[in-house]
Amino acid sequence: MADQLLIHDDIKLYTTSDKFYFEPTINPTEILVIDRITGETAVKDINAVKIPIPPNAYKPVCGFLGSIKLISGLYLVVAKYRILVGKINGQDIYELAGTDIIPYSRSTTHLTNKQIEDNNTYERMLKLALQTPGIYFSYGYDLTHTMQRLHSVPPDFHKMSLASRADSRFLWNGHLLKDYSHQQFARFALPIIQGFVAINRVTVNGHQLSWSLVSRRSVERAGTRLFMRGIDAQGNVANFVETEQIVERGGEKSSFVQTRGSIPLFWSQYPNLKYKPAMALSSEDHVAAYTRHLRDQLQKYGNQVLLNLIDQHGKEEALERGYRAAVAAAALPAVRYEPFDFHAECRGMRYDRLAVLMDRVAHEQTEFGYFLSRGGTVLLRQSGVFRTNCVDCLDRTNVVQSLLAKRQLGAVLRLLAVITADDQHPHLDLLFNSVWADHADMISTQYSGTGALKTDFTRTGKRTRLGLIKDGINSLTRYYKNNFSDGFRQDSLDLFLGKYVIVEGEGNTALCPLRRHRDWKYLTFPSVLLVAVSMFCASAALPTRGNTELLLYLMFWGAAVGATLSFIFKHGTEYVDWPRLDSALVASRAPPPSSL
Repeated sequence: MADQLLIHDDIKLYTTSDKFYFEPTINPTEILVIDRITGETAVKDINAVKIPIPPNAYKPVCGFLGSIKLISGLYLVVAKYRILVGKINGQDIYELAGTDIIPYSRSTTHLTNKQIEDNNTYERMLKLALQTPGIYFSYGYDLTHTMQRLHSVPPDFHKMSLASRADSRFLWNGHLLKDYSHQQFARFALPIIQGFVAINRVTVNGHQLSWSLVSRRSVERAGTRLFMRGIDAQGNVANFVETEQIVERGGEKSSFVQTRGSIPLFWSQYPNLKYKPAMALSSEDHVAAYTRHLRDQLQKYGNQVLLNLIDQHGKEEALERGYRAAVAAAALPAVRYEPFDFHAECRGMRYDRLAVLMDRVAHEQTEFGYFLSRGGTVLLRQSGVFRTNCVDCLDRTNVVQSLLAKRQLGAVLRLLAVITADDQHPHLDLLFNSVWADHADMISTQYSGTGALKTDFTRTGKRTRLGLIKDGINSLTRYYKNNFSDGFRQDSLDLFLGKYVIVEGEGNTALCPLRRHRDWKYLTFPSVLLVAVSMFCASAALPTRGNTELLLYLMFWGAAVGATLSFIFKHGTEYVDWPRLDSALVASRAPPPSSL
């Protein structure tokens, strides 16, 4: 259903010493005025406002994303650049390609030197959050809702602004727009999502189609791979993503929805310099939180099949047992648990074994169906979803989701008489595999900091040695980022999403959490390690008087390297880049309650 209220796209931003003016470029009838001193904001008639600077003294922007408070005061956040992705339901969809943050205050003379330093750190966090790839928006289509939800609302819903009617789970700039919910801002407040959008025009057997893939990451329990796992007391899970596959042909529109999310138990896996940190289950009430999460999913999506792809033996075994026990204890109707040990079943690159899982859930995929409308009339509705997870909800999860999506795509194209059961369309298969592999990389980059693993199978339908090498490189990159840079990235998300709100006088009359004391071990032992490694290499490379002397040097410096490394890994959490804004994560630097 087309949205009637379009947001202003191209805007002229005029900046004076005391005000910001947002004037639409095309046929302006209204203007947004923001007072830089008081923070007051209002939309006024274009003829009632006289801008006190020359008409050509403006910056072109393509969207108003909201405002946020840092230590020096409020900051304006605007979209500067965009890339057209394609059209959904006749409306243009864009990827955000550049932003600008502009302080309301013209100087920082009211701050101390330490406050200025902290404010600059918050600015860097804000820029990092906005520079994350995969942020999308539309001036006329509600990207936060599935097509089925948009066809299940009262008529007045479509008269609301896109920002005020957005699904709050997926409104990525909801915190920035919290003061702009009034209807007067309806054509200025531009909602954004984070996730993935791909839109492709394809011709199959002479039929012109639009095939789109839209994924929306939830703002609830959003974070980075090792710092955000499991569930919270409200039933929100980490890395929750709603993925919608859309097919459009003229007035016919089809939609198929899947979800993914961290295992809905209280568990953690905090980085500690080890390649695979131990997973830990807490002693909280897992069943209550699991029940709260699943009841919400049932209410929003209908029946649930829980596809659990983690290992059923080894380090992941206790997590699988805990999940199975929670499902059994809650005994919720319309929920079925389907465990599938991905690594064991597909050992030796036998990915053809995934057909076993697809056969086990085939009848439920047929039963759940998909959404279909023709000329605005709803013909079919999806009655349930597959909720898929592995440990990260990235690599194994994406492989299985792509197989479910491929089966549904074939089903809807046959229903629309585009293809027959015996048709072969290698060009469509190639496009499908490529888009789903790109999707895997994007969602993985947003959560883990690197592209996904196993995308060679998604792209080509088989595992390759080159793919294994690429997976190794990505795994090492993940290790570095998860240990040494994800704390700052987690903080940037918490700041941008409003999980942490800067208080008045922070860094002066109020404590600033950015200020962290490191004890003597933090610099001392890495420095000793560097010297020891250098001396060991020098002893091995430079000529010496005798073998005995060389051997003694190597033994001494080798022992120094080993002892230093042992100490660093023993105190691994002290060398990890830990978040500073989330008090719960700061407290979690203590040893976990119980290892799996």
